Amino acid sequence: MALDPKTVAHFQEVLNQERLEVTEALSSLVSSRNAEGGYDSNFADISQVTAEKGETDALVQPLKETLAEIDDALGRIADGSYGLCLKCGTEISEERLEAVPKTKYCTPCASKMR
Repeated sequence: MALDPKTVAHFQEVLNQERLEVTEALSSLVSSRNAEGGYDSNFADISQVTAEKGETDALVQPLKETLAEIDDALGRIADGSYGLCLKCGTEISEERLEAVPKTKYCTPCASKMR
């Protein structure tokens, strides 16, 4: 039984909201940098600057990955394949979609992939 249009619309709204939040977080991290890389070039302790750059990069990469997963899920909504496991083709439970709206896999397949 495929997801009904109302349920799909609900998940689309959830994904769009999550996309907005992730995009804002990325924008905030990027805008916090100044034109010279976001870090005070006059700062005396270069190791501190390097550490701060590393921390920012560590925050940006997972956000970019999350954004890609959200966009992929929105693409599956657009093509009508949202809610179907990409590995086995079975329907993903609504409970799992509520917990992880961007998921590509049903619970059994996701468990096997760990």
